[in-house]
Amino acid sequence: MSTDLTPMFAPEGVVVIGASRQSGKLGAAMARSLAAFPGTRALVNARRPDPGAGVYASVAEAAAHTDERLDLAVLCVPAAGCADALAEAAAAGCRAALVCAGGFGEAGPKGEAHADALRRVAQETEIRLLGPNTSGFFAPHLGLTASFVPAAGQLPAGDIAVVAASGGVNHALSFDLTAAGNGISLGVGIGAGLDVTAADVLEHVGKDRRTTAVALHLETVPDGPRLVDAVRLVASVKPVVALVVGRSDVGDFARSHTGALATSWRTTRAALRQAGAVVVDDEREMVDALTALSRIQLGPHPDPGLGIVTAQAGPGLLLADRAGTDGIRIPELAGTTQATLSELLPPLTYQRNPVDTGRPAGTFARVLAATSADPAVDLLAVYALTEPDSVDLASAAQDAGLGPDSPAVVAVGGLPEDVAEQRARLHKAGIPALTGPASAANAVRALVTHARQRAARADGPVQETAPSVPSVPSGLLDEDAAKTFLAGLDIRTPDRVACETRADAHYALRLLGGPVAVKVLDAAVLHKTEVGGVHLGVRTPDELDAALDAIGADHRYLVEAMARPGVDLVLGVRRDPVFGPVVLAGLGGTAAEALADVAIRLAPLSVAEASGMPDDLAARALLDGWRGGPVLDRAEFGRVAAGLAAALAASPDTAEIEINPLRLTADGLIALDAVIVHTAPPAEENDHA
Repeated sequence: MSTDLTPMFAPEGVVVIGASRQSGKLGAAMARSLAAFPGTRALVNARRPDPGAGVYASVAEAAAHTDERLDLAVLCVPAAGCADALAEAAAAGCRAALVCAGGFGEAGPKGEAHADALRRVAQETEIRLLGPNTSGFFAPHLGLTASFVPAAGQLPAGDIAVVAASGGVNHALSFDLTAAGNGISLGVGIGAGLDVTAADVLEHVGKDRRTTAVALHLETVPDGPRLVDAVRLVASVKPVVALVVGRSDVGDFARSHTGALATSWRTTRAALRQAGAVVVDDEREMVDALTALSRIQLGPHPDPGLGIVTAQAGPGLLLADRAGTDGIRIPELAGTTQATLSELLPPLTYQRNPVDTGRPAGTFARVLAATSADPAVDLLAVYALTEPDSVDLASAAQDAGLGPDSPAVVAVGGLPEDVAEQRARLHKAGIPALTGPASAANAVRALVTHARQRAARADGPVQETAPSVPSVPSGLLDEDAAKTFLAGLDIRTPDRVACETRADAHYALRLLGGPVAVKVLDAAVLHKTEVGGVHLGVRTPDELDAALDAIGADHRYLVEAMARPGVDLVLGVRRDPVFGPVVLAGLGGTAAEALADVAIRLAPLSVAEASGMPDDLAARALLDGWRGGPVLDRAEFGRVAAGLAAALAASPDTAEIEINPLRLTADGLIALDAVIVHTAPPAEENDHA
C-alpha cells in the first residue's frame, strides 16, 4: 500500500459518492463545501442521476466525463453501503477515500462487520482510507474543504498543520488558531483510523514545506512504536506540539504500583516527550505554543535564559512568577546592560530582570534591544498595553530588531480591535503576539522546552554496549527470589533469611539481630501491607511471635535486616500494551499511587538517559539532601534503571519487574521490596491446574 497521501490531501479531482440535493443531507453539505475546489469535482448519486446537472450514476461514469483524474472519493453513504462504494471508487481509479459516516466499530457487532468489510476493501485495492466517523479535512491553500462544517471553508491558509484524533477537535483547534492570528496548512480529523492514522499524516506534513509547526491531538494510540517513530522524524525538522486526552485514566493493568501509575495517558505523554514533542496540558496552551513555535525557535540550549520587559509591573510579575514555577531561568542582567538601561529609564524602575519600564516612552525600543542583547538572555518576553499616544508596540519591537534572529514573544493588552491590529503587524514581522501574561507564559514554556529537547538531540544518546544481564528465572518468584535476582544485577538488597517455620524465624532474628522486618513470603501476595503481611522494627522474640501470629501459620516468612532511614522511591519496568517496554520512577512506598509524581521513559535506554529521570519529579528536591537527608547519585540510579530495562529485554516471558520501595540512604540505593510478574503462568503450574 502506498505511503503517499498526496492523492488524499492534494488531489487533482474529487468525487462525492452519495451527493444529494436535500440540503440537510451529508452529501449535500459535502458537495457545497467542495464547490470552491479549483480542481475537478464530480457528483455521484446512483438513485437520482442527472448527467445534465453533473450528477452521475457511478464513479466510472463520472470519471469518463472528466479530463482530470479523480484521486479522492468522498463517501457520504450509510455504513452498510461504504464497502461497496469504496470498491467502486477504487475500480474507477480513485487512490484515496474519505469516509465520514458513523455506525462502524462504535456501533457493536453489526458495525464491526461493516468496519471489517471496509478494511478488507482498502487492503485488497490499496486505496488509502481516512475515517470512518470523521468530519473530514481541509487544505485552505488548495481551496480544498472536504468537511461538512460550513465555516471550515473560511479558514485562512497558513503554516500550522492540525492532526487530530477527532474531527470536532480538528475544527475547534483550527478555529482557535485562526482566532489567535494564525493560518492552517492542513487540518485532518483521523476518526476511527481504520487505515490512515495520525502517524501517516505526521509523516505527510513532515515533508510539507508550507508547514512550520504541527498540532497533534491524541485519544488512543493503535501502534505506539510507529507513532513514536513518526513524531521523532517530524520533530527533527519542525516543532510538534502534542495534547493527549485521558488524564483520568486509571489503567487496566494495576497488579502493581508500576501498572497503576503507568496509565496510558502518562505513558503516551512520556513517549511523545521522549520522541521530541512539546507536550501541553490543554488546547489553550497548545494554541499559544503553536503561535510562538510556528514563527520563532530558540537554538539548542539545555537551560535558556529569559529576559522580561514589562510596561506594567503587575502583569510582568505574573509572567515572571509563572516562568519561575515552570523552572525557567530568569538571570540577572549584566552590569553593562543595567548601565545602558539606567540611561534609558527613570531611576525608580527595576532594571535587573524583569525590567519594569514604567509607562513606555520613546526609549522603549532601545530598552527592548538592550535587554535582548544581554549575553545571558536567550529569549525576550514583553508585556505592554496598547497606548498609541505613548508607544507603538509593533514598531518598537521591529525597531529593536526582534524576530526570528532575536527571539521574543510579545503580550499585548487592550481593546480587541487594538490588540488585533498590533498582533497582525507583529505576526507579519515574525514576532509571536499573545493576549495576556498567561498566554505569553505558555509560549515561553513551549519555546524553552523545545530548545532543551533540541539540545538533548544535539548531544545525542550515549552509545553504550547493552549490559550483559541474566534473564529472569521461570516460575513464580517470591520476594526472596526476586531480590536474589536483583543482587545478580548488582542492585543492593538487605541481609535476609527465608524461613519455612517459626523456629527458622527465631534463628534468623538471632542471626541478624534486631531490629528486623518480618514479612509474609508468598509469590501470590503482591501488596503485602494490605493483608497485614509486613511488620517492622521487630527486636525481641515476643515481638517476633506476635508478628508471626498476625501473618498466620500457613505462610512462609521473610526475616530481613531493617534498612537505614531515607527517601523511598518506586522503580519499575513493564511491557506496556501499546508502546512496549517502559521504565517508571517516582515516589515510593504507599505514597506512589496517591501522589502519582512519576517519570516514564521508553526502553531500552542508556544509563545517561535513565540518570535524568529523577529530575522530572516534582519532589526531586527530596533527593538532593533535603534538610540534611541523603543525596541521590544519579549515575547509580541510572545503572539500576538501565539494568532493570536490560533484564526485561532479556526475559521475553517477564511482564514486569518492580522495586518498591527503592530506598535512598546515606549508603546509596537499596531495594527493600521487589515483585516480578510473568506474562503467563509457568507451564508446570498449568500442569497442576
